[in-house]
Amino acid sequence: MAELQQQSQRPDLQPRSHQVVKAATAATAGGSLLVLSGLILAGTVISLTVATPLFVIFSPVLVPAVITVALIIFGFLASGGFGVAAVTVLSWIYRYVTGRQPPGAEQIDQARMKLASKAREMKDRAEQFGQQHVSGAQG
Repeated sequence: MAELQQQSQRPDLQPRSHQVVKAATAATAGGSLLVLSGLILAGTVISLTVATPLFVIFSPVLVPAVITVALIIFGFLASGGFGVAAVTVLSWIYRYVTGRQPPGAEQIDQARMKLASKAREMKDRAEQFGQQHVSGAQG
């Protein structure tokens, strides 16, 4: 049993028959896939040769149809994407308003506090500026 484990761990110690079987299996699988690849290539070339005249004949109909279908698909995808985005934003706003603290709520609160402090600061400056003008105009 220990000999089999050693042989499976080191491929260079495997018997010659195992190596031959592995090589034959690999060659058979590779050859089969190569033949299959060639058949598919030949089928593609033949079908393209047959279909090309049909594409040329029907292109005045096919091109606008493809463009129309592409625009319809794009419209539905865009509509769905915007709908999902709107539902996500509305659910975030609902959680924020009800106090459940959705992700990013702390950043919104910090920004609101900064804006409020800047607004108070600007109000105080405006009052000081107004008082300076009134006292300057009286003097």
